[in-house]
Amino acid sequence: MTQVPHIMDDRYENREGNKILIAASGTGGHLFPAIATAEHLQHSIEWLGVPDRLETSLVPEQYPLHTVRMGGVQGKLGLGSIKILSQFIQATVATRRLLQQGDFRGVFTTGGYIAAPAIIAARSLGLPTVLHESNAMPGKVTRWLSRWCSVVAIGFKETKQYLPKQTKTLWVGTPVRSQFLNESQTKLTDPAIPDDVPLIVVVGGSQGAVSVNQLVRAAAPTWLEKGAWIVHQTGTNDPDTHSLEHPHYIHRPFFKNVAALFQRATLVISRAGAGTLTELAMTGTPSILIPYPFAADNHQAYNAKAFGVVGASKVYRQDELDTATLQKQVLAILNDPEGLTSMGIAAQALAVADSAEQLTELLQATMG
Repeated sequence: MTQVPHIMDDRYENREGNKILIAASGTGGHLFPAIATAEHLQHSIEWLGVPDRLETSLVPEQYPLHTVRMGGVQGKLGLGSIKILSQFIQATVATRRLLQQGDFRGVFTTGGYIAAPAIIAARSLGLPTVLHESNAMPGKVTRWLSRWCSVVAIGFKETKQYLPKQTKTLWVGTPVRSQFLNESQTKLTDPAIPDDVPLIVVVGGSQGAVSVNQLVRAAAPTWLEKGAWIVHQTGTNDPDTHSLEHPHYIHRPFFKNVAALFQRATLVISRAGAGTLTELAMTGTPSILIPYPFAADNHQAYNAKAFGVVGASKVYRQDELDTATLQKQVLAILNDPEGLTSMGIAAQALAVADSAEQLTELLQATMG
């Protein structure tokens, strides 16, 4: 484990509370690293989220969940921005009150718009804040408020260059779900796939990827004819889920044990969310990445580039892929065993297996 410097300010040493407020909301990319880190902490934990988001189903069974209404600014400023500003002020006031009344030692956040009220509220009270940024291109909140944090833990080494120079950073990778660290959970039993066939796994992130799904289904018959099996996680928003049926094409909205799927996969076709890429690195799985073209700040393209430049992935813009091109590229990769091995080794070299432990040590060094 990397040794984390002790950076706790003396003024926090005498706080009696042993609680940390975790602010993480929205998608799996924000929530799973926070949950993975929380599992290693010895502090009492309470959670800050937003109503009707993924955290309302993942968090309450494990930690007390507080919610504030908070949205992000998309596109140009307008009348909608006034509502966002009002929500932000109310959320900051509510978070500040929570931190005061709860006697917290500090705040840990994984970015996104929920991070803004959490960071500002903590700053106003003189509480330490650790922010984890999983994307290669940091989000707006991270870029704007990182200098107000005690330290920013980064998932990609490249992230540091996009932050203000005065920001304290530490590269720790991105924590993954426990199933990726448990050998007993990396054996694929559901669905059952023969051991001697190439397996293509298709995932679109926690919310699915309809454009990728359509492209894959159009190309899939050729791969199936060549003897490949396909496991396709479609997400819940795909209207054409049942448009392709084949005994070697298995589709579901979600698969519970993604670690086993990635471990068994010959090749993964995916978007380029930071969480998925971290998991591909952990399992050393070759991939074709199709970054979501409308991601905020085009951050998926930056994530994919970090994998592409070292040879862990083949990266394609969505607008440069058609059925024939994808068919040809997948077959070329599957027919190159040495190339697959090299891609897998390059992917695994990007993994930080003890990321959650490093983040835990950083939090303890910052907050006591």
